Amino acid sequence: MSSGSTSFRHHPDSPRRLLAARVFRTHRLGSPGIGRSLLPAAALFLVGCAGAAVPVAAPPPTDLDAPPAGREAALLGEAGEPAVPALDTIRAGAFDNGKMWTFDAPPTAYLQDNYDFAPDSGWYARARLGALRIPDCSASLVSPHGLVMTNHHCARAFVTQVGGEEEDLLNMGFYAPSLNAERWVEDFEADQLVEIVSVTAEVREAVAVVSGPAERASARDRAMEAIAARIREERGGEDAGIEVEVVSLYNGGLYSAYVFRRYTRAKLVMAPELQLGYFGGDPDNFTYPRYALDVAFFRLYGSDGEPLPTTDYFRWSESGASAGDVVFVIGNPGSTSRLQTVAELAFRRDVEMPVLLSFIESRIGVLEGYLAGRQGESGTGQVRNSLFGLLNARKAYTGMLEGLRNPSVIARRTAAETAFRQALGADSSREDAYLSLFDEMAGIQEQKADQAAELKAFAAFGSPEHESGLILRTLAAYQYLFAQRQGASPEELDAYLGQLREVENRPADLDEALLVARFEDFAHAFGEDDAWVQALLGGGSSQSAARALMATSALADSARAEEALLGGTLDPASEPAFAFIQGMLQRFGPFQGLMSSVIPQEDEIAASLGRARFEVSGTRVPPDATFSLRLADGVVAGYPYNGTFAPARTTFYGLYDRHHSNPGAEEWALPPRWRDPPETFNLATPLNFVTTADIIGGNSGSPVVNRELEVVGLVFDGNIESLPGEYIYMPERNRSVAVDARGILEALDEIYDADRIVLELTTGRLPPADPDPGPGP
Repeated sequence: MSSGSTSFRHHPDSPRRLLAARVFRTHRLGSPGIGRSLLPAAALFLVGCAGAAVPVAAPPPTDLDAPPAGREAALLGEAGEPAVPALDTIRAGAFDNGKMWTFDAPPTAYLQDNYDFAPDSGWYARARLGALRIPDCSASLVSPHGLVMTNHHCARAFVTQVGGEEEDLLNMGFYAPSLNAERWVEDFEADQLVEIVSVTAEVREAVAVVSGPAERASARDRAMEAIAARIREERGGEDAGIEVEVVSLYNGGLYSAYVFRRYTRAKLVMAPELQLGYFGGDPDNFTYPRYALDVAFFRLYGSDGEPLPTTDYFRWSESGASAGDVVFVIGNPGSTSRLQTVAELAFRRDVEMPVLLSFIESRIGVLEGYLAGRQGESGTGQVRNSLFGLLNARKAYTGMLEGLRNPSVIARRTAAETAFRQALGADSSREDAYLSLFDEMAGIQEQKADQAAELKAFAAFGSPEHESGLILRTLAAYQYLFAQRQGASPEELDAYLGQLREVENRPADLDEALLVARFEDFAHAFGEDDAWVQALLGGGSSQSAARALMATSALADSARAEEALLGGTLDPASEPAFAFIQGMLQRFGPFQGLMSSVIPQEDEIAASLGRARFEVSGTRVPPDATFSLRLADGVVAGYPYNGTFAPARTTFYGLYDRHHSNPGAEEWALPPRWRDPPETFNLATPLNFVTTADIIGGNSGSPVVNRELEVVGLVFDGNIESLPGEYIYMPERNRSVAVDARGILEALDEIYDADRIVLELTTGRLPPADPDPGPGP
């Protein structure tokens, strides 16, 4: 999310809208923007230098819509394994598009019909105000004194940030035994959704007066920015801590202005050791049964330096949740592709996902190669976090691709699209307006598929986390000089200079390895003997070309780059990195030209189909995820897997079994304080559990609550069967994985001796602070 005064979010899963810098996140559930962002971040710069709802004919409700008492049995079937029907008999499910309900249109009738539970407006308000959105993740308020709960993997960057020179808090963990011991964090933002304003008519009016896909897209974006700015100022603006984001739902079927109260003053309170937060490592990631204590706590502070008083928070459940219980996940799912056409999914299956996996595999090799032999070395924390994110992405995209290659999944999506087309065809005006769009979208996918080699060569080009710093500095310097020649204002030049300064100055050997990887992308995409590749590499290898650039370019490190740029000694005619960029443009320019042409068309078709779907279905079917606040219902339920049965919950007994059954394995090694727990530590305490609630990346850190809005758990992952949830929600085996509230308390009390946090969570009481709290941020 933008850190500026206003922001908007439109099609957050789209490569047309997202910078490659946002492709890979380090949280475990995937994330907003990940998956479709193949368009390079520097693309535009480089080219510049060169109504009423009508129900769909849907299948009858499945047994999943039965009352909760029979839900777990319905999920499993009599034989304990879901049946696999013949492909020609497969039909769409009632909730294939998911159950990520918006607070714009809360699902009261649905909840009444399915759970005999009809929450009132006050319930929805408390649910909305108790939830928070933090960078890349979700969180919640869990005490009247500003205590915030989220996942450990959402807090990693802050844990490493507050550590002293001799502290390894990521591995050793952190607990502040008093208020004064809590540590200020920087660049922390927690957004609380305080108001929702419908702005659909205003956005549509702005778009209706222009023609052409690109022009309409620009008009829409300008309108959304203007609306956000206006509403923000009307609500008090920055002085009131107000942020506004215009959210597109149903691919443009609806537009809402989300008004947030933003909190930026926060301290880290507690985070367990990495070995507990990420217990099982990559092997256990996206699996279940699980045994992870993936939790962390922050505290919000007011401008007076005191803990922020909060009246809207989630109380802690004393009894937790049991199998068959109805629960709710309240968080910010990042992005899904459940409204995409079958043709779009085929492109993702055949071209886009393999390209992304190839890129991910390459960069994993780079980071693992760099970290080899550097265990325990200071300054490697961020590289390790980046590696965790890539390992997570590899597993996630592998599962997504397997889902797309599953004939049953495509058959269900095809059946849903057929039903949608039939519903449109039943109305002559909708038939004329919308039916031809499916063929147009298929034609665009064919054009993109013709660019498969280019997509592979330039995948995630310009991503700050995974691109060579030399390339990033070259792009920024090139843009600065181009703007300077065009007579740009000092303010504009300062902005470009800021981009240069923001480029991380990595170790030279890591930067060179990332540069080699990009050169190898070119060679793998077009062939080592390709004339363009050979010219770009100077007739040598990727390694020799990268080494030569690093040795001769003034842009190889940040200090020299800025000095050369401002000192006037950076000569575009002789700078080797500029020669590389110019050579790259020979191939990148035509590719970007085509993508810039078809992407606005694709955007507009998706928006039109989204509006058509909303005309047909209304809010009866929730929209795709947009990293905006959602309510997902589900039940606590195990499921069949691997020829056996996954229980609804696990306990600390399983944690120790994993440790002792894998001697010497780093992934399941317990830190010292866990190896000999006190006698009072109850190993039978539930640690993790699973529910059928619909989640996706961005839901990391979401609270799991019961009907009384009491915390029973904390979402941190999905099972391997949930990965196709990017495209379709199939609750037979799709599960969200959560840390049990009882396990959190047991660990805080018995292992970390965090009595004051236990007291605060269970009673709301806050022990008095010691004197001299120290300066704020």
